[in-house]
Amino acid sequence: MDDVDALLSIGAFARRVGLAPSALRFYDDCGVLRPAFVDDATGYRYYHPDQEARAVLVRRLRTAGMPLTDASVVLDGPPEEARAVLEGHARKSRETAAAAQSAIEEILRDLSAGASRTVARVGGAELSSAVRQVAPAAASPAVAEEFPILGGVLIELDGEEVRLVATDRYRLAVRTLRPHSFEGAPCQVVVDASAMKDVIPWVVRLAEVGLEVDGQTARIHGDGQSVTLPAIEGAYPDYRMILDHLPAARNRLITGRQALRDRLAEGAGEGPVTLHAEDHRLVLEGCEPAAAALPAICTGPPLRIAFDPAVLLAALDVGVGPDVLLEVTSDIQPVVVRSADQGSFTTLVMPVRGTGADDRISPAATV
Repeated sequence: MDDVDALLSIGAFARRVGLAPSALRFYDDCGVLRPAFVDDATGYRYYHPDQEARAVLVRRLRTAGMPLTDASVVLDGPPEEARAVLEGHARKSRETAAAAQSAIEEILRDLSAGASRTVARVGGAELSSAVRQVAPAAASPAVAEEFPILGGVLIELDGEEVRLVATDRYRLAVRTLRPHSFEGAPCQVVVDASAMKDVIPWVVRLAEVGLEVDGQTARIHGDGQSVTLPAIEGAYPDYRMILDHLPAARNRLITGRQALRDRLAEGAGEGPVTLHAEDHRLVLEGCEPAAAALPAICTGPPLRIAFDPAVLLAALDVGVGPDVLLEVTSDIQPVVVRSADQGSFTTLVMPVRGTGADDRISPAATV
């Protein structure tokens, strides 16, 4: 292009418009904010200064919590539709804020004081959020009876990161935390998932908590109090193998997380639900009302993929932000479920391939 010298690298453009480079890559994947130029040799993205106004508007819309499906109307739709979308979102935001304030006040009244101290120190809210996201992916009691290790949460401390991992063979959740400080050697332990969930109301109010691992014993310490987490012996599945060998995505599907979650919760029947995405529409086959569609952005060829609704619902419930992005390689391989709002949390969900929710892809395809 003629004005190539005026182009900005993704890092320089990100600083200029107040967006993280990861968010810019996400918006490129979604088709909301394409780079002006992509180097074929390196894959590096470059942006033109003329794109600054659109990028700033995207940032302001996202700061307001607007889903990208609505933000696209504001960005590219007629002024009348844009105004209607903005007014509708403002109304929903006020209602959501009022409900959130009421819920938080109730939780704060119920929470007991507590604190913790450990070898790896992390934020209490961060730890409780990580447990809330990861622990539901652990196996149910029935499965854990046969495979006890899958009923636990893997805690890894390696100095650079604290990782929480859980899987039931059909879903995998990984959350990474950056410790405030770290003492001792890298280590890991598997603890009972239910015990991990029990600590959420204890640590969520704390500015800083810690995890201490001593051999096969894990404790949460702080402020003169200590909780020991029951450990589970055994070799945990090699979750890195599946993460490191995921093929490139064939489809990227983005839609409103809450809207998709509500449709699945309210309309799913006994069998699987098939997601059919094409022409900016997402149709859920196996949900009632059958004709209702959700607005969506889908890259790649027309997409059809089936899920056990309970498994997909669990992944949506622990997501963050107004949007959900599904990265699909094929209808028989793990699907990455993520958002632009939290790159430190990864969920993999296995699709189904038959006519019943139990006709899932072989566990050998996951971990």
